[in-house]
Amino acid sequence: MRVIAGKAKGHRLKAPKRAATRPATDLVRGAIFSILETTTSDWEQVLDLFAGSGALGIEALSRGAGWVDFVEHEPRCCDIIRQNLEKTKLGAQAHIYCCSVAKALSFLEKEYNIILMDPPYSNSSIDSLVAQLAASRLVGTNSTVVVTHSPHHPLKSTYPPLNLVKEYRHGDSCIAVYQKEGKP
Repeated sequence: MRVIAGKAKGHRLKAPKRAATRPATDLVRGAIFSILETTTSDWEQVLDLFAGSGALGIEALSRGAGWVDFVEHEPRCCDIIRQNLEKTKLGAQAHIYCCSVAKALSFLEKEYNIILMDPPYSNSSIDSLVAQLAASRLVGTNSTVVVTHSPHHPLKSTYPPLNLVKEYRHGDSCIAVYQKEGKP
């Protein structure tokens, strides 16, 4: 797995060696960032939920994001994110919260321009976590929320005040893009 584009392009990223972690493929990451480049212009604050190896957040930093907060509950994965940030020399623009997504949603306070959510496809609570995120103070008027999920577990078209604006399928991955109601 490598960084696809930007200032850290080509850097190999370390990934956890276990079946429960399913890093987004290069194809899916490329699709996500292609969508974001046409959907939003403000990359100042990015949140990477279920960060795993940190590949999505690191890709955002490499492509010009100002700051990324990573949220991952597995301590071993948090160490891997730290190593990947050091390897790509992007650690000064990031913070890692080693806790559950539900806990992070309860204490994080700033609005994010881009929120990336790449949960394990077997996570049965994803629907309620997207609803909790949608109702949180983390989603601002100009936020774009991207959720990857299994096509076997479709998400709703609306999590008030978020509405589905685009959905793409790449192999066994769906990419759902949400924005707040009334966003220009």
